[in-house]
Amino acid sequence: MKVTYKIIVFCLSMLMLNACSDDFIEVIPKGKLIAEYTEDYDKMFFNLTFINLSNTEGQVPLGDEVVAINPYFEGAGLLTQRLFRWEGDLYEEDQNAAELEVLMEQIYIYNKIINEVPSSKDGSESQKMALQAEALAGRAWCYFLLINYYGLPYNSSTSSTDLGFPIIEEADLVKTDFKRATVKEVYDFIVNDLIKAIPNLPKNTYHRMRISQDGAKALLGKVYVFMHKFNEAGPLLNEALAQVKTGSLGNIEVGLYDYNDGYTTPLAVDDIENMYAKQISDNWADSSNELVLSADAASLYSSSDLRVDELYTTTPRGNSVSYPNGFLRKSIGSSQTQIGVRVSELYLLNAEVKCRLNNLPAAVDDLVEFREHRLSDDAEVPTNIATNQEALLEFIFEERIREFALLGYRWFDMRRLTVDPLIQKDISSFNNHKVYDFTDGSELETFTLTQNRLVFKFPQTIMEQNPNLENNP
Repeated sequence: MKVTYKIIVFCLSMLMLNACSDDFIEVIPKGKLIAEYTEDYDKMFFNLTFINLSNTEGQVPLGDEVVAINPYFEGAGLLTQRLFRWEGDLYEEDQNAAELEVLMEQIYIYNKIINEVPSSKDGSESQKMALQAEALAGRAWCYFLLINYYGLPYNSSTSSTDLGFPIIEEADLVKTDFKRATVKEVYDFIVNDLIKAIPNLPKNTYHRMRISQDGAKALLGKVYVFMHKFNEAGPLLNEALAQVKTGSLGNIEVGLYDYNDGYTTPLAVDDIENMYAKQISDNWADSSNELVLSADAASLYSSSDLRVDELYTTTPRGNSVSYPNGFLRKSIGSSQTQIGVRVSELYLLNAEVKCRLNNLPAAVDDLVEFREHRLSDDAEVPTNIATNQEALLEFIFEERIREFALLGYRWFDMRRLTVDPLIQKDISSFNNHKVYDFTDGSELETFTLTQNRLVFKFPQTIMEQNPNLENNP
């Protein structure tokens, strides 16, 4: 962690100065950032590092809905190749983990706000409490991503001993030699942050970078789903979805895009499906040719599914010849993939929880309402599926593939399916990763996911600076 923190000293100074007015922050020799007024802390939330998680897309090549195509794949970056092969050592000995750097920057700033805004000048107590709550929710979002990178999927029988991620609550750039908390400790930390935040967050928000009370409820509901606490998740997800169905979160419009009216990719701050905007750079969703949708995943779409025509193409970028074997390249019109609190996922999580609690008609209602915005016809769930709990749950996970393919969601779903209380999947049940030849469609290489690769390893740079940090195998 020391290496990562050294890097962010300079980055934070530059980012904060660029994001805010000249008089709001002073950079002192040690690189620490000093704010004085409540307004200064409010401005920190408009730092672009909070919305842009550059180079944090490693989860995309890990999903089993993806196949690789040569010669494009052999010309791809080394990190892309290692991720697709489900290798353990992703980085060179002198490299830092991309998925750590931006998140650690965010956590540093969130910790500053959490610890310092209560004593800031010229703000009311309610303003200070709201800003602290917003930082708590932001920190919780970061830790939820980190624990799903570095900790095993939540399992109530093992999470109290499974290693997670270091819990950092101070904005301290000097501290080193962090130790890993357990998966349970990290999840408890996330839940406690959100429970503390929600009452003090504003009901309405004026910007998608600023989380509202219902955005935080949706996030906490998702966290509970990953913890298999479905009774706790249900009311939170229902309340958040009820607010979404009013069409707004105060001054911002929210809802589902209807693909029957066409679709163009909006900016993150204009995207009505963003309740809380966070995005990663994902060239495989738009411009890169080496990783595409598998034939098995493509077959999940029906002929009336508008997502195929709106979000995919049959040819590589710069090539008029189609991919072999029915493979499809994602082409959403932007290399920025939205991974924050999303209305689309809120619908699907709501349906999932209702299904798990055996309220199948309500689950089907949410699912059909969602699908009516994505299909031109046949949005109904077949009766034999709609009346069978396990079949309906499988259908919901397939719907998640249809909605989120090549956007990085699938790997997280694969992880939690390995410990699912109703439809648990053995690691061997997931599709192997295969490399195909573009010209004739022949299979060239095959790679198999192992239990160890349900988590990332810390890179060597981090391990050298933190001798008490135990690595993943």
